Amino acid sequence: MGWMRLALVAAMLLLAAACQRAGQGALDHLHPCAISEGPPDAWCGTFRVFENRTAQAGRTIDLKIVVAPALRRNPEPDPVFVFEGGPGGGAATLASQRIPMFRRFQTDRDIVLVDQRGTGASNPLDCAADDADDDLSSVDEYPVQRFRTCLEQLQADASFYTTSLAMDDIDDVRRYLGYERINLWGGSYGTRAALVYLKQHEASVRAVVLDGVAPPDMRIPLYMARDGQRALDRVLDDCEKDTSGCAKAYPGLRKTVDSLWTQLAARPRVSFVHPRTGKPTSLVVSQRLIASIVFQSLYSPEVTALLPQLLTDAARGQFQGMFALAFSADLPKGAMSEGMFLSVVCAEDMPRISADDIQRETANRFIGTAMFDTRMKPCEFWPKGLVSADYYAPVSSSRPVLIFSGEDDPVTPPSWGDHVRETLSNSRHVVVPGAGHITLMRGCVRDLVAEFLDSANPAGLDASCVKTLSRPPFFTSYTGPEQRK
Repeated sequence: MGWMRLALVAAMLLLAAACQRAGQGALDHLHPCAISEGPPDAWCGTFRVFENRTAQAGRTIDLKIVVAPALRRNPEPDPVFVFEGGPGGGAATLASQRIPMFRRFQTDRDIVLVDQRGTGASNPLDCAADDADDDLSSVDEYPVQRFRTCLEQLQADASFYTTSLAMDDIDDVRRYLGYERINLWGGSYGTRAALVYLKQHEASVRAVVLDGVAPPDMRIPLYMARDGQRALDRVLDDCEKDTSGCAKAYPGLRKTVDSLWTQLAARPRVSFVHPRTGKPTSLVVSQRLIASIVFQSLYSPEVTALLPQLLTDAARGQFQGMFALAFSADLPKGAMSEGMFLSVVCAEDMPRISADDIQRETANRFIGTAMFDTRMKPCEFWPKGLVSADYYAPVSSSRPVLIFSGEDDPVTPPSWGDHVRETLSNSRHVVVPGAGHITLMRGCVRDLVAEFLDSANPAGLDASCVKTLSRPPFFTSYTGPEQRK
């Protein structure tokens, strides 16, 4: 029982450290989180804003806040604000998963997570199905009617949930908590949010970390087919180069994959055991379904290591492993708001995408028009907020910015990091070998972020440590990679 006593003592010390600061700054407005609110060693609260920020009247939104207080008695005054991905992710709702990722920086700084308007517990535009979505066929039979019904039932004007309005909310939260200047960390869509915050509230920013860049002018999801194809081609190329491992286990993998797409054009019906329910079932399998599963798997290098095996099995008519992969990245209930995704993308991105753009960027790519045929369909009727013309202008700033890109990222590859760096005069772009989408947990990346937060000097960083990183070895069977002697 000694370990339990040690754990109790550690928890008491963390709480005591937070209580020593409870009369100072941000924590004056918060309370220790209840179990239902967030981690027991964090502080929780809300801040109320008007849904219509211009009118400053009408419906209000209580923005959920979670703060993991710095562990040092006299911490740095500038916290790290975490901007979640999506669009639609609730940073505060995901606090139990996110705070451990940022623990490395909590020694010196508060870690602040806010559910952006429309996400998590901040008047979420939640259009998820009432029960668990166990139906793999929903990719082909996309539930557009569910979003029509959801829109009718929302206690919200969905046109007021754009990124620009949300970033003004965040600056209100900054002032409410008493922080003069803040550091920003954004991942995926969170990089767009961070860039917009930087543009609108530059005076409040000390330093910025962008991880997996999706800038305002990206036009989500136009380039997903192109960038996803690049990532899959890199997998196939790397397998071919691994002559004693992957190439030996799966000879001619590229031809195998081409054969799989051809087979799926016939939409075969296959039998399998449902990965979630354990019940025998059958399903008509389409290229769109398998392509969507493959695309999502490319986000994680560890999951990608399974792809040669799973693609080979699928080409042989064995889809059990592929379907299990479809359920491998489930988020906690309420963590992702599909309605807020639509409020952002339908207003900010889709109006700038033409039919010719879609034809050009999706032709001869494995995922094709899947995103436009499914998740984007509700944009035909979803309310679209006002977006100013200068929203799409490149963000120019002399604030210190450290940019990370995963070399094998299927959705925000290094080209986007290069793109935003052009107008950020005090920035540094680090490409992480072998990394997929979001690099923070890869190798020495957290050490680099910690050094940058201390120095706010991207040029002074020695980032050579990332050169030692590489893609995890491919599985040559379901037991793992071949053991080299």
